[in-house]
Amino acid sequence: MATSRRVSRVASLIQREVSQMLLNGIKDDRVGVGMVSITDVEVSGDLQHAKIFVSIYGTEAAQAETMEGLKSSTPFVRRELGQRIRLRRTPEVVFYQDHSLERGDRTLTLLNQLTQEREKGETENGEETD
Repeated sequence: MATSRRVSRVASLIQREVSQMLLNGIKDDRVGVGMVSITDVEVSGDLQHAKIFVSIYGTEAAQAETMEGLKSSTPFVRRELGQRIRLRRTPEVVFYQDHSLERGDRTLTLLNQLTQEREKGETENGEETD
């Protein structure tokens, strides 16, 4: 129980620090400020590996370019984490693109379209909705 609490605490620290790096640390032009947000961080039980999930706003080409920039900045991010977070060993960092926000947005759009079509069909049939 204590180890899982520690793992989640380290994950939230990594999320906070990498978010700060995105704002003013990573100098790669491909990583656009305000276009990238960290949605989740998963740290292994032994604190040796950290999966950083990012949501990227923009076209597919811009997203791919941003992911390349993040991947090339991985050594910098790991080095900075080692200096900012006191751990015996700094975890290996891997960035993953999180598409869940896009899927959720697409699902909401489809639900809204269905609702509008249903309401339109009911008013055409002479049924009033309240």
